[in-house]
Amino acid sequence: MHAAPLNPVWRSVLRQCHKSVSLCNNALVSKQMLQRANANARSFATYRPLLNESSSSSSASLTTKAKPLYKRIISKTLWTTAIVAALGVSFISYSIYREANPKKQIPQSSTFPNGSKRKTLIILGSGWGSITLLKSLDTTLYNVIVVSPRNHFLFTPLLPSTPVGTVEMKSIIEPVRSVARRCPGEVHYYEAEASDIDPVNKKITVLPVSSPNSTAIELDYDYLVVGVGAQSNTFGIPGVYENASFLKEISDAQEIRQKIMASIENAISLPQGSEERKRLLSYVVVGGGPTGVEFAAELKDYIDEDLNKWVPGISKEITVTLVEALPNILNMFDKSLVQYAEELFRKEKVELQLKSMVQKVDSTKVTMKCDNNEIKELPYGLLVWATGNGQRQVTKDLMAKVDKQDSRRGLLINEKLQLLGHEDSIFAIGDCTFHPGLVPTAEVAHQEGEYLADQFKHLYKLDQVKYEISTTKDSSKLTSLNNKLTKLENSADDFKFVHRGALAYLGREKAIADLSFGNSKYTSSGSFTFLFWRFAYLSMCISFRNRYLIFMDWVKMNILGRNSSV
Repeated sequence: MHAAPLNPVWRSVLRQCHKSVSLCNNALVSKQMLQRANANARSFATYRPLLNESSSSSSASLTTKAKPLYKRIISKTLWTTAIVAALGVSFISYSIYREANPKKQIPQSSTFPNGSKRKTLIILGSGWGSITLLKSLDTTLYNVIVVSPRNHFLFTPLLPSTPVGTVEMKSIIEPVRSVARRCPGEVHYYEAEASDIDPVNKKITVLPVSSPNSTAIELDYDYLVVGVGAQSNTFGIPGVYENASFLKEISDAQEIRQKIMASIENAISLPQGSEERKRLLSYVVVGGGPTGVEFAAELKDYIDEDLNKWVPGISKEITVTLVEALPNILNMFDKSLVQYAEELFRKEKVELQLKSMVQKVDSTKVTMKCDNNEIKELPYGLLVWATGNGQRQVTKDLMAKVDKQDSRRGLLINEKLQLLGHEDSIFAIGDCTFHPGLVPTAEVAHQEGEYLADQFKHLYKLDQVKYEISTTKDSSKLTSLNNKLTKLENSADDFKFVHRGALAYLGREKAIADLSFGNSKYTSSGSFTFLFWRFAYLSMCISFRNRYLIFMDWVKMNILGRNSSV
């Protein structure tokens, strides 16, 4: 059945309805799209602050990476300090371990593996020259024997600090056996005193000091080094040996300390103003060289900084007098430094008696002849003699046996430190010798010891070449060895002393320095020089143990003060 055709009117109505429906659908779609766009816009508006914050925080983080300058300096300083501290601890630990655990030594023997003789080298003394030689010497090249009645090395530059307790006495000594044990080759040590030297037969006689009834020991040598030092010289002035205290050994420092304490305790029991009390509290130091000046300075520091706290009444009555025969103290220093030192002493109330020669000494007073020929008597409770060097008996006996030894000032040596009259076998170093231009100081002895260590290495090479020549039959090799021997004999250098300067402590944490660098000279004084003085003396110590103990003594003294008892 077919549908009837629509009326044209209805067809027109349907067409209009279809258009209306299409328009409605388009409107709905547009409305949905508009709603979605609005939603997206609202979402963007919501997250935009967060994006801004994120971007701003990122830029801020980039900005904070570039820290302010002061923060970078502090950070680098802390890191540098930490690294330096770590390196310092490592170095200290290694130094302690190395000294406490020496390597195994090569034992002594009569011959070397090639059959040549191992020569015997005897070193007399344990002072600056002898110990420096022992430390610098290759002890595997010789059978080394050390003979000394003193079983330790004494760091003499700080000896004036010990009687008043600025530095402890054990801090400035190093056992000879410790030094010998750290050598690469075995070293034999005799705690004995050389009583006789036979330069012709190359023998020495030693007496052990451990027992007064010990039997003398005779030792043979191929090479002998005499470094026995010197003893205090009183210049024949009566009463000095009987009444004065010297300042050359640890026992001297102990004696001075006991006398200081005894004079104070005895003075306390006497009425104030009495002549005996004044005498007991009068301390006199004879000698205006570095030793006398530094001891007077240390003594004055002890009085002002420590006794002033614990016994203030007595400390104000104590007087310190420095006696010197020359017109000024510290004659080896630059004139400007001498003037600075004298002005500082006068300011600190250390009385200077210049151009005053001691005539005699008794148990209570020193008699002096002053510049104007006036005789002056100076009462004392403590007298310290810190001037002059005299030769020991073994040195005098050796000089008497050798014709070329015609000087009373010491053993005469040549430019290679060989003893005149026995240049082939005997060397002499330190305060027991005399040679123009070489003064009796630790600096000279130290350089002499280093020089001799090189010379003995050179002599070993000569001996080895001579042995090869005596055992070689090949003529071509023999010619080469003779040329080598001639070259070695002509290559030995003379000893040349290099003066690097002088230091002296003046009290109140002030010091002076007269330094030489090549052809240039520099002078310095004051508190900064005092720090340099301390650093220089620490660097001169022969072991890390000494450096540590001395440094800790200075720290303890600054924090706790000096000990005011024996």
